[in-house]
Amino acid sequence: MKILSIQSSVAYGHVGNSAAVFPLQRLGHEVWPVLTVHFSNHTGYGAWRGPLLAPADVAEVIAGIADRGVLGDADAVLSGYQGDPAMGAVILDAVTLVKTANPDTLYCCDPVMGDVGRGMFVRPGIPEYLRDVVVPRADIVTPNQFELEFLAGRSTNTIDDLLAAVDAVRATGPRHVLVTSVLHGDLPAGSLEVVAVSDAGAWAVTTPLLPITPNGGGDVTAALYLAHLSTTGSPAAALERTTASIFAVLEATLAAGTRELQLVAAQSAIADPPTRFPARRLR
Repeated sequence: MKILSIQSSVAYGHVGNSAAVFPLQRLGHEVWPVLTVHFSNHTGYGAWRGPLLAPADVAEVIAGIADRGVLGDADAVLSGYQGDPAMGAVILDAVTLVKTANPDTLYCCDPVMGDVGRGMFVRPGIPEYLRDVVVPRADIVTPNQFELEFLAGRSTNTIDDLLAAVDAVRATGPRHVLVTSVLHGDLPAGSLEVVAVSDAGAWAVTTPLLPITPNGGGDVTAALYLAHLSTTGSPAAALERTTASIFAVLEATLAAGTRELQLVAAQSAIADPPTRFPARRLR
């Protein structure tokens, strides 16, 4: 695949494009990274340096790629944290350009806005912009459970609640929804689920809940799911492969005792995902 990935970048550590590009390349895909920021490190440290790129500058980079006449070769556009509506508009303009040249191109949006225990951590107005403008334009969205509840406007205490919320989001436009960090009353203690839903059905993978919450995990998850879904055509297979790789990365990170994802150390599990967590069909 050829993937246009419009995301943040850091010099130290792994979030945004600095989390997504290497796993995609390790799977054999060509990535065109467009940076929205270039920070020294992710903002979870509380201090960082480096520029927040102006939306007009990001648009110029994309225009330069268009000048090469290759946008129609892109199989997918991937986006994560968007920062503000002006940057979101630049991303959507890029999606329009790519899809005009190649209608079969997929747009995968990770609607980053918040999480359980942290609440919303983006600027006011961004969640509504994502819900009302961006998500309806996406083919694939990869919210966590907290973000799904906001997008759908309902709580998800059971797996049936979760599927109803996914259906509400899918009714707005995206055909594929991957929900991460799922907890509900039917789960055994010490475990969590990842759920994938498409026109073909719904599946869940259950894994142990590891005592670690590093930054960048969602960025890697979105990238891997996009890649595996595109190459296999199977949400169930993409779910199994993505979950296996992410769990291996988290295990390596936990073993290393670091707060940065151990993508390089766990690269073999990215390139060749182990058969570890089977997907079970929900419907």
